[in-house]
Amino acid sequence: METLARSRARATAPKKGVADSGLPAKAARRSDGAAHRKPGRTSALGSRLRFLGAFVREPFTVGSIWPSSVTLARQVVDSCEIQPGNTVVELGPGTGAFTDLVLKRMKGRGRFIGVEINRSNVSVLRKRFPDCEIINDSAENLPRYLGRGGAHCIISGLAWGNMMPRMQNRILAAILRALAPGGQLVGFGYVHAAWYPTTRRFRRRLLERFDRVKTTPVIWKNLPPAFVYQCWRD
Repeated sequence: METLARSRARATAPKKGVADSGLPAKAARRSDGAAHRKPGRTSALGSRLRFLGAFVREPFTVGSIWPSSVTLARQVVDSCEIQPGNTVVELGPGTGAFTDLVLKRMKGRGRFIGVEINRSNVSVLRKRFPDCEIINDSAENLPRYLGRGGAHCIISGLAWGNMMPRMQNRILAAILRALAPGGQLVGFGYVHAAWYPTTRRFRRRLLERFDRVKTTPVIWKNLPPAFVYQCWRD
C-alpha cells in the first residue's frame, strides 16, 4: 500500500519546470512562450494592420496598403538636407516610418511638425513621439501652424496620385507658402501610379513651381516599389 501511495504521488506531482498554473503542461509552455515574444514584432504587425485598415476605409487619402519599408524611409531621409536647428515638417507621417529617422538627424535641435489627417495615426504618433508637434489637420492648412521663418525642409508622405486636381493645387500652394527661401520638398511616389493622369499632372506642377526637381532610381525593397523626388526653390 505504501508503494502504491508513493506511485500515485509521483503521478500527480507537477512536472519539473512547469508552474502550478492550473493549465496542462502544453498550455503552460505556450503561455510562457507568449510572455517572451519580442514586443517589436507585435507593435510592427499592429502598425501594418492599422495602415491596412486605414487604406480600406479611406483609399483616396491613404495611398498604400502597407507602411513604408526601412529602405524607403532611409532613402527619403538621406535625400533631405536637414541640419540641427532647422524647422522640418512632415506631411502625412502615417504611423511614423520616417519620423524617427528625421528626429535623429535633427539631434534634438530645431522644430519638428507632423501634420496628419487620420485621427488613429495621430494617436499613434503622439504616443510614439510625445515631445513633437503632431497636428490633426489637412496639409492645406500648414501655413497657419508655422508662423514666421517657414520650413527648411518639408517631407511629403501624401498620396498625390489619389487627389483631385483642386486638392493638389491647394496643398502645393500651402507648401510653397510654407517653405523658407532655399527650402526643399522631399517626397516619394509609387511606380505603379507614375502614369496616373493625376500623378503626371502633379509632376508637371513640380517642374513649373520649383527651380530643380530630381528623382532617384526605383526602390524595389518596398511594397509597392517606389521612388523619391527632391525639389528645391533657389
